[in-house]
Amino acid sequence: MLRYRNLIDALDRAPASRPFVTAWIDEDEQETVTFAEFRHRARSQAEVLRGRGVATGDRVIVLMPQGIPAMTTFFGAMMLGAVPAFLAYPNFKVEAAKYRAGLAGVTANLRAKLVVIDEEFPDEMLGHVSLGEQTQLLRAGSGRNFSSEIELPDAEIHPGSLAFIQHSAGTTGLQKGVALTHAAVLRQIEHLARALKIDGSADCIYSWLPLYHDMGLIACFMLPMVCHVPVVMQSPLDWVIHPETMLQIASEYKCTLAWLPNFAFQFIPRRTPQKRWGECDLSSLRAVINCSEPVRASSMREFQRAFAAAGLKAGALQSSYAMAEDVFAVTQSNIDRQSGPARIWADGQQFRSTHRIVPAAEGSPCAVEFTSSGEVLAHHEIRIVSDSGALLADGYVGEILVKSDCLFTGYYNRPDLTAQAIVEGWYRTGDLGFSMDRELYVVGRKKDLLIIGGENIYPQDIEEIVAGHPAIHDGRVIATGVYNPDLGTEDVVVVAEVESEEMLDGAAEIEAEIRSRIVAGMGVAVRTILLKPPKWIVKSTAGKPSRAATRDKLLKENPELNREP
Repeated sequence: MLRYRNLIDALDRAPASRPFVTAWIDEDEQETVTFAEFRHRARSQAEVLRGRGVATGDRVIVLMPQGIPAMTTFFGAMMLGAVPAFLAYPNFKVEAAKYRAGLAGVTANLRAKLVVIDEEFPDEMLGHVSLGEQTQLLRAGSGRNFSSEIELPDAEIHPGSLAFIQHSAGTTGLQKGVALTHAAVLRQIEHLARALKIDGSADCIYSWLPLYHDMGLIACFMLPMVCHVPVVMQSPLDWVIHPETMLQIASEYKCTLAWLPNFAFQFIPRRTPQKRWGECDLSSLRAVINCSEPVRASSMREFQRAFAAAGLKAGALQSSYAMAEDVFAVTQSNIDRQSGPARIWADGQQFRSTHRIVPAAEGSPCAVEFTSSGEVLAHHEIRIVSDSGALLADGYVGEILVKSDCLFTGYYNRPDLTAQAIVEGWYRTGDLGFSMDRELYVVGRKKDLLIIGGENIYPQDIEEIVAGHPAIHDGRVIATGVYNPDLGTEDVVVVAEVESEEMLDGAAEIEAEIRSRIVAGMGVAVRTILLKPPKWIVKSTAGKPSRAATRDKLLKENPELNREP
């Protein structure tokens, strides 16, 4: 039995005076709204949307910078029974051509009643918003003029009504819209809150995560709203430029929870001057959850070593496996385990050649370390299956299938994709992993797997080794396969951004060092290493390198690499 009828009911029953959202701009500018103030602003936005004809079931696209106005607009649409969707706001770090193509495709698929943009939205991008005959464009103001108490008509929002659409983190073509009901979202939050032992009166969440991504929308907006937990958030772009601000904010506001993608566990310490590592007080953090990418123990160890002097507890670093199609989390590590998520070492040769986990001594030559993403949440099931669909036993790598009581029912306006993704109630994730002692270990994407000379090579393993070279920019490495007709198999090609363009003068030496590292670490020979200047690799709207788009760019600029039959 759900505690609330819908998400609006959850907000209405929040303690009025408790702080809800703090928008952190910089050291001198912050804005905090209580749950009561947030409710009032959302109702005011709902009244504006209703004045433009928005009603139950209408789609509303929110194309606004991260912040309280965007959040109240989104929630105001839900108050009317409409179905909002956040889309990524343009910024200088996203390749313009790719952003324009994605924006046009997604807006066309949603067929929205209204597209809400802010006053600063670039005019040159407006032509790529697919408005259609029935779609209106609303350029929102600052959002600081709020009318007096508003009575909205009863929208008859049932638990099974659509709450919103969130887009899966696809980086090529049309991103898939995941339509979620109020009941599915509330059930997910109930399961996750129990696993994390959320306490609305004691917890405080830190976030820089974009609201158009499930980790930002669910963990750092919907969960704190339903559990009545304060959240302190900053702009994703500001965080990327000054990642050390996370430490400052978490210390100042005594934050207890945060979610981070794996790369951030390396990015933050490497971009924070060592003299500042111990200046903040991180002792309040009880769970910093590695999510959204395969979990790397080396990344988490680097974060822990850097900030132990700031009071960060070893057991605070945790892990999760999540996806938009399940609202958010499928698994969560045991937050009471003082050593953090479970880890195992396996024979790398057996892993690559037979897709089987054979235990190996820690640190032994060519051994591979895996970090668990935790156990499944309540009312969740997983299966590991072979290419033929056969169920695999513990220790065998295969595709991860998921079934739960909060799984989505389909991709919005895409029955073709839905039929491919959901088979007999099981969602085919496209991720590869294995189970061991009830723990799930995620090893990579099925479509990214490289088969080199009969061995299964995971590009992330090569990328991690390459990114460890001091000349290579954090997280800006792509390993891909290019078919070699002479050998009848794929060759490995690596493209990596150097820290500064001047380093390209020493490219030959850097390439030789990288080759040696890959051979020593994996016993794999790389055909080609291409070093590129900063900002060459194509990124997704979530800020991560896009494998497919980068590969296309690579082959276009280097046609001699493409020898497909």
